[in-house]
Amino acid sequence: MTKAEIVDNVHSTLGLTKKDIAKVVDDVFVSIKSNILAKEKIKISGFGNFEVKLRGRRVGRNPKTGEEKVIEPRNVVVFVPSQLLKNKINGK
Repeated sequence: MTKAEIVDNVHSTLGLTKKDIAKVVDDVFVSIKSNILAKEKIKISGFGNFEVKLRGRRVGRNPKTGEEKVIEPRNVVVFVPSQLLKNKINGK
């Protein structure tokens, strides 16, 4: 799903102008991005959590050549779905 599709879905539900909805959607994403960049945990009730975690140093392998290479530590964004969302996905 794209940002434009999100705007279209909200527009069909609420009937506000697409321009206003696009502004709100953009503001929500800017807020989420700024919190991720600040390495703060984001909790969205009924949906899930976003957080930044440090992946440690490890040895990786080039699948084509088999050559081993050290992959340096890095930050990654992790999403953990809420139990409610997990249950809906699994039909419970």
